[in-house]
Amino acid sequence: MKKRPLGKTGLMISEIGLGCEGFLEEGTGMTGKLVDEADRLGVNYFDLYSPDPALRSALGEALRGRRDRFFIQGHLCTVWEKEQYLRTRDLAKTKASFEDLLRRLGTDHIEVGMIHYCDAMKDWETILKNGILDYAEDLKRAGKIRHIGLSSHNPKVALQAVETGKIEVLMFSVNPCYDLQPASEDVEALWADEAYAGQLTNMDPDRQRLYEVCQDLGVGITVMKAFGGGDLLDAGLSPAGAALTPVQCVAYALDRPAAASIMTGAHSPAQLQAACAYENAAPAERDYAAALAAFPKISWRGHCMYCGHCAPCPQAINIADVTKFLNLAQAQGQVPETVREHYALLDRHASDCVRCGVCETRCPFGVPVRANMTAALEMFGK
Repeated sequence: MKKRPLGKTGLMISEIGLGCEGFLEEGTGMTGKLVDEADRLGVNYFDLYSPDPALRSALGEALRGRRDRFFIQGHLCTVWEKEQYLRTRDLAKTKASFEDLLRRLGTDHIEVGMIHYCDAMKDWETILKNGILDYAEDLKRAGKIRHIGLSSHNPKVALQAVETGKIEVLMFSVNPCYDLQPASEDVEALWADEAYAGQLTNMDPDRQRLYEVCQDLGVGITVMKAFGGGDLLDAGLSPAGAALTPVQCVAYALDRPAAASIMTGAHSPAQLQAACAYENAAPAERDYAAALAAFPKISWRGHCMYCGHCAPCPQAINIADVTKFLNLAQAQGQVPETVREHYALLDRHASDCVRCGVCETRCPFGVPVRANMTAALEMFGK
């Protein structure tokens, strides 16, 4: 299992992570089986949004004796009332639920304390004003959480949050169809039939900017909804009018700037194995570019997807990386020091381009690569 850095947290986490959706299969009997399989496969990152006490206790038992082998992304602001999960911004309830989480997991800390599900700007303002973010910072100072996170489906809200400098990990919904849709406080709008009624072209600029700012600031992204609830895997349900494979969906999400791990909602060891098959998939299996370029309802014409189809370059330039750093700098309106340093570390630069144009003949999206190389040369000076 390949590991990736989770932004600037210092954590090296598995490209495939595990959500908690399947832990309650067979009562709680599936929890131990999934943890065992995750351990065997090298999956070391869990997302735990559920406040269900039975689930938390079962996971604590499954982690006994091996807690140090896993990183836990546990959610603040989720409570268990009347035998069901609820989101809350009540500070007292949030505190009680978090202490219950630690107690049932049998641990004195979790790695990421994730402020749960913020899709509205007014909700983010509430988090700032009523002490939720302050509480997360208190937990971090006390060592009960190591890093502060936020989960969201709204790129404008998420961007405002990460630009405060207080959010170190963002849990965000990433897939090719969501990436076309503008920000909304209603998550259901991301998948509404009417949103895909006409021809759609290129990524929503707010989502593109969010990914690039996260990369620039060192905010790691853990990905939810990579398969769109399974709809992207079914041509009859996909808004794109065609299906992708699970491997293609994972590859797409992991190619976005700042993305570190895909949270999979496995309900059995076999499903977790299937998700982890990405690690051994051949390049042809991971290739989502041709599939996206052939979508009947969507066009990414002229938009670089960082897919690598342009390779190999006769001058050995990593065109996808040069383009990614160019986009990061253009998004900031300047060249941030971290971007300049990463660009400088590339083996070959835009100045090495001989403008042969071979790359452009391979690109499924008609990206003007030579123009991008010229822009990179002007931006970075070599």
